[in-house]
Amino acid sequence: MSSLAILIDVAGILGAASLLYAYAMLSMSKMSGAGLTYQVINLWGAAALMVNSAYHFAWPSAVLNLIWCGVGVLALTRIIAARPWKRRQTSGGRPG
Repeated sequence: MSSLAILIDVAGILGAASLLYAYAMLSMSKMSGAGLTYQVINLWGAAALMVNSAYHFAWPSAVLNLIWCGVGVLALTRIIAARPWKRRQTSGGRPG
């Protein structure tokens, strides 16, 4: 087995573990689904599994994780855009 194959398998295992961890933390109310941390862990896990699935020609899983990544990017974009510091910078006016 090549070192690339080993690296991709390790990424797949870590990706699966990341998704399971995020889901467990969400299910136990230890993390918010609307939070940045949850979305980053979820995106990383989906991306790692997508690469692993594509490498092993598991196309249904690769496509599912590609869509999962898209949802994660959309969620992260919305979370970051809604940050208070972002709103203050784009308001255009000075306080007071």
